[in-house]
Amino acid sequence: MKTHTVFNQSTPFENINLFTTDKPLNELLNATKLSINTKLLTQYGETLGKPEWITKGFQANEHKPVFHSHNRFGKRIDTVEFHPAYHQIMQLGIENRIHSLPWLSQQKGRHLTRMVLSYLHSQNEAGTGCPLTMTFAAVPALQKYFAHAQQWIPKITNNVYDGRNIPYFEKEGLTIGMAMTEKQGGTDVRANTTIATPIAHKGNGEVYLLRGHKWFCSAPMCDAFLTLAQTEKGISCFLFPRFKPNGTKNDFAIQRLKEKLGNRSNASSEIEFNGAFAWLIGEEGKGVSTIIEMVAMTRYDCMIGSSALMRRAVAEAIHHIKQRKVFGHLLVNQDLMQNVVADLCLEAEAAMAMTMRAALCFESEKNEDELLLRLLLPIGKYWITKRASGLIVEAMECLGGNGYVEQSILPRLYREAPVNAIWEGSGNVQCLDILRAIGKERTVLDNFINELEFSRGKSNYFDTYLDNLKSNVNEFVNSVAHLRIFAQKLALAFQAAQLLKFSDEKVAESFCVNRLGNATSMLFGELNFVESNKYIIDRFLKTTEQ
Repeated sequence: MKTHTVFNQSTPFENINLFTTDKPLNELLNATKLSINTKLLTQYGETLGKPEWITKGFQANEHKPVFHSHNRFGKRIDTVEFHPAYHQIMQLGIENRIHSLPWLSQQKGRHLTRMVLSYLHSQNEAGTGCPLTMTFAAVPALQKYFAHAQQWIPKITNNVYDGRNIPYFEKEGLTIGMAMTEKQGGTDVRANTTIATPIAHKGNGEVYLLRGHKWFCSAPMCDAFLTLAQTEKGISCFLFPRFKPNGTKNDFAIQRLKEKLGNRSNASSEIEFNGAFAWLIGEEGKGVSTIIEMVAMTRYDCMIGSSALMRRAVAEAIHHIKQRKVFGHLLVNQDLMQNVVADLCLEAEAAMAMTMRAALCFESEKNEDELLLRLLLPIGKYWITKRASGLIVEAMECLGGNGYVEQSILPRLYREAPVNAIWEGSGNVQCLDILRAIGKERTVLDNFINELEFSRGKSNYFDTYLDNLKSNVNEFVNSVAHLRIFAQKLALAFQAAQLLKFSDEKVAESFCVNRLGNATSMLFGELNFVESNKYIIDRFLKTTEQ
């Protein structure tokens, strides 16, 4: 029965090009002066903004993966069934080479292009980002350490997605997963108890049999997995396929799928090894140093993923407040709402600027950029992933009840955010890695400070903050209990430096004033420098009217 007219509701955030409407991203990219594949990014941004692909993202999460341990004849099969939308999104990502683009050429701009592809992809559906990331991140480790790399790399980097449950050698395209942590150790992989025994010869590329368990095996329908196990010489790295070279199922069993807060489209599992076939990668006892090649890339993708979640959340909020009236006026024109949303814009753009600098390091062959990554990755992984959850909650609140219901994308973004903070080492682990990197080679910190110095002279607030940071470095380095404070200070200084170098002048100055200068609480919406708030909001989401 019709009782009222529906009005004063915002339209769905759809039929919007996620790339071309992102003015801060485009300005940051232009400032690098590197050539990127703008045509590819424009097409991908348009595709992901279409209602049909937004719907697929919802479907992949509403219909969670289903585990089948046996077939109807009682034979163990260990398969995970996904909704067709999941496979379609995976195919889209792989066809556009999110998993492989930088490894296929030496052209400048390849890492930047791939970073943006991943950034756009995660704004639509982040769960599929897990196998895409692991496949991408596995390539450097396999190329550098695996004796049989040339048999695997061409298929791993191919732009063909094949989700069938068949042996790897029957496919044209392969995906790679990870199985690292165990019940008793978690991040402390040296506490792993899984045993690897050579069946004949020892050494890189030789076959070992694995016995033990993994508490987390990510994306268990991947074609092969990197894992760690104990040998006579200590923790070692292995690649084990789902099918053995003779075409039979490998000797490991999926015990169950994890029931997770978020990341629901992606399957995470517990597995048991019962003499599983695996190849040694690198040297026995060097598993941690081998896998660190992959870990660096996955932490980088955590930065990309969290930046993407933040971008989508703030864009949804701006889209809403530009249409919603309260007390007779559009929300976007009300001072208090402007303060909140402009603050969210600053946070999201600072996250992207920091992430983009990591991409530029991967583009570079300079020693100082390699040194920079040793601190930038744990700092960025720590700070950006931490800030994402709080930002998304505030963006959700901008929409009120419409942001809280499951028909909105905001609840999914919120549930997704913590996984990037937890996966590949939670906050304390990142802080300890910062200290470890500095302790191992002090020039790492000196190099990081030099990066900040390049932005000196552009803001008095930044210059004062940098001077204070440099004066107190030794105090922080010598106090493990205060490492989180140190990480935060390094992160804020770095974000400010990148905004001053690459971003809009008003955005950079507002960030410096409000993050480095005037003391505020950690809540959003308490900006002291408000003159540019409306400008910052309008710039963040570029509409056709602009």
